[in-house]
Amino acid sequence: MITEESVREVIDTARVEDVVGDFVNLRRRGNNFTGLCPFHNEKTPSFNVNPARNIYKCFGCGVGGDPVKFLMELEQLSFPDAIRWIAQKYNIKLEETEISEEVRAEIQERDSLIIANDFARQYYEDQLHQTEIGKSVGLGYFRSRGFRKETLKTFGLGYAPSSTDGLYQAALKAGYKEEQLEKLGLIRNGRDFFRDRVMFTIHNLGGKPIAFAGRILRKDAKAPKYINSPETEIYHKSDVLYGMFQARQAIRKLDNVYLVEGYTDVISLYQSGIRNVVATSGTSLTPGQAKLVKRFTENVTLLYDGDKAGVKAALRGVDVLLAADLNVRVVVLPDGQDPDGYMQEVGTTVFEKYLEETRQDFLFFKADILLEEAGQDVAARSAAIRDIGSTLALVSDPLKRAGYLQQFSSKLGLEEGLLVQLVNKAIADRRTEARKTRERDDRRRAREQPSDRSAPRPDADEWEGMEEPAWLSAVENPELPPETGIGLAPTPPLDVDPQTIAVGHSFQEKYIVQLLVRDGHKLYDEASGTSVAQYLTANVADVLADFDVERYRDIVQQVMQYLQSNSTPPPSDWYTRHADESIRKLAVEALTTPYTYSPNWKEKYGLRLSQKMPEDNHRLAAEIFLRIFRMEKIERKGRENSRLIAQYEQEGNFEKLRTHLKVQMKLDEMRLALAKELGTVVLSR
Repeated sequence: MITEESVREVIDTARVEDVVGDFVNLRRRGNNFTGLCPFHNEKTPSFNVNPARNIYKCFGCGVGGDPVKFLMELEQLSFPDAIRWIAQKYNIKLEETEISEEVRAEIQERDSLIIANDFARQYYEDQLHQTEIGKSVGLGYFRSRGFRKETLKTFGLGYAPSSTDGLYQAALKAGYKEEQLEKLGLIRNGRDFFRDRVMFTIHNLGGKPIAFAGRILRKDAKAPKYINSPETEIYHKSDVLYGMFQARQAIRKLDNVYLVEGYTDVISLYQSGIRNVVATSGTSLTPGQAKLVKRFTENVTLLYDGDKAGVKAALRGVDVLLAADLNVRVVVLPDGQDPDGYMQEVGTTVFEKYLEETRQDFLFFKADILLEEAGQDVAARSAAIRDIGSTLALVSDPLKRAGYLQQFSSKLGLEEGLLVQLVNKAIADRRTEARKTRERDDRRRAREQPSDRSAPRPDADEWEGMEEPAWLSAVENPELPPETGIGLAPTPPLDVDPQTIAVGHSFQEKYIVQLLVRDGHKLYDEASGTSVAQYLTANVADVLADFDVERYRDIVQQVMQYLQSNSTPPPSDWYTRHADESIRKLAVEALTTPYTYSPNWKEKYGLRLSQKMPEDNHRLAAEIFLRIFRMEKIERKGRENSRLIAQYEQEGNFEKLRTHLKVQMKLDEMRLALAKELGTVVLSR
């Protein structure tokens, strides 16, 4: 088990922009970074990375957290594995203590599939390097492809022997369960699934083995040349590209990815220095794979074998890339060549030169193939033009599409207006189909779940950037009158999820918590050394029982307890690393905003903004909002008290009536005092 000191060192060292940057193509925006969210499909970046806070937040789907949380959610890693991943990235040596068999069993149960796959990977590698048949058959094959020892290790290449249950028996002996092996597709009916094959390990973006592919070597065998692991809880073939773990850094650096068909193509090009290369594993491209590519680059270059029939068959699948707003180019290799073979034949320098000189835009490449096949046949040519128009409709950038329309109008010998009509019709058809799909999905969800009538989540802070008004005084906030015990008991707290924000009191309470998270550690008054957290908690203590949302009240109480036990207020990362998931989510929401201050007023026009930056405006924000918050509570007390006054007057209960009239006078005095400080008008009841 990893020691607490090592965990703390890893957490303190990890930089969110570095960790997230290994998976998402980030672009600087002011002091932050933005990118396309890896947790949901989007075309406009709403994923925000805040280096100062060391957190991330998506304003599209709401996910957020620290670097460890990011790895756990994206890569489906356990907390220890996420810590180990970061430790490896930063070359931190972890201290681990011996763990009990009970804890070991718990860890293996939670991570059983990844652990079992890693055992299988090691087994296949050992069979390749440590057995005579593995060295002769498996290693002989890889050497014939020119793969070096370090390349075999980088890609986790191995060999599955021909024995019926070699892996099965080895795994059982090592303590793995048959159920785990069956879930992963490693065995079927007590027999190894992969037998007498060279093995290719398929990794996730974190470098963990999630699946395998096996290639048979015997030419007389009737079995398929390649077989793959089935779909499992950790392997979804449509979302994976072979080699992406090894290639991701080069793809981001070069802002381009080469897409090939075979595993050996990836390995050969990678070993030769072309490291921004991945493979589809022989399947048609999927939206999930396009989304994966776009996390690292918007530029894709397809490498096709010189087989025209194969090229034509692959054309339709490329539409998926265009629909994802990717820039697609094509390179067709000489007849009879695949990337691996051509690289071996001509060498890296000539190969790279060929890629640069023959690369062409996919849309023109597709048009040339379709028009060449159609020839002078009017019907076939019309069908080809409609096909081209449908593909042009996938280009969502209006400027790029206009450029294509102009060029294709000339190329096809058509009036540009006619081509525009074809494209517009294709766009309309796609939108209609998309709308119908959404409606079907909405109806299905409506049948499966009760409707959600909660109010929408509010935008970023309303109070950031306010100027301090001249009428602001240092008058302390008046206390609410003590409870009389007569009819003014605290309102029972609502069972509300903090993520479901309603208007009114629950929003006010949420903002108090957000102020504690964002500004609580800052000084409210330098002379006395009072922090914002101390100021806020001291001034809501008397109304804490009246909080509508119990969870918000609990957070304030935890902060009060912290202040009693510590000489300093809790820092922001006390919230972002809290054991309670709901508090962590609230903290990330409080610390991030989709908006930034524009420098253009000063840089372009020489104008200075009069308002302070949010990070410098914490004192005013706390004072203003606290007064509004207390005004809300006072007015609620007033409405409840007015109801009781009317009730006791009707009942003739003059003793209680006198008591509540005194309470009402005190409440009215407090409302007037707060209204004076806020600069508002209070109407008589």
